[in-house]
Amino acid sequence: MRPPYWREATEHLARRDKVLRTLIRRYPEADLASRGNAFQTLARSIVGQQISVKAAQSIWNRFAACVGRVSPERVAAQPDEALRACGFSGQKVAYVKDLASRFASGEIKPRRWARLDDEAIIEELVVVKGIGRWTVEMFLIFHLRRPNVLPVDDLGLRRAMERQYNKGRPLTRDRMREIGGPWSPWCSVATWYLWRSLEPAAP
Repeated sequence: MRPPYWREATEHLARRDKVLRTLIRRYPEADLASRGNAFQTLARSIVGQQISVKAAQSIWNRFAACVGRVSPERVAAQPDEALRACGFSGQKVAYVKDLASRFASGEIKPRRWARLDDEAIIEELVVVKGIGRWTVEMFLIFHLRRPNVLPVDDLGLRRAMERQYNKGRPLTRDRMREIGGPWSPWCSVATWYLWRSLEPAAP
């Protein structure tokens, strides 16, 4: 599912950057879809930390079956032992319950995010245990579909930029930002195409 700004963004990027112009032609099918609401999306990010996608999905399925409906109130009310039985580590139990309690209490208010810029949302969410800047940047790109996020701490983006712009040599975060300067206000879209560039070539 393409965000409504995708066409305008690709036209801008193709004019400003010849590398991206090539990638946009190479990958004509674009998809930037999210799953679940804000709480569920952030809870999934905690579940998936440091484990495989397959393992994370298995734990999530058991978790959803245990909780019934994955809502802040239901998760906050679960005994720690019930979450551990789903496959959560002790640390992840603390993380997901901290997230749930902040949503349930109204400390985190998704409805007001439409009025906030990206940095304000990052500041609000990084106070949650187990959620750092990178996690929120992925949330901004894939769930809120914010158009101008440049996640310079993302290893995939860094590797792609090194291959495409620096002959495989290392790049500093400052240099990544400098390269990405002309992409604004569509850095999220540029990032998506650079991630795609890491995929194996079709046979």
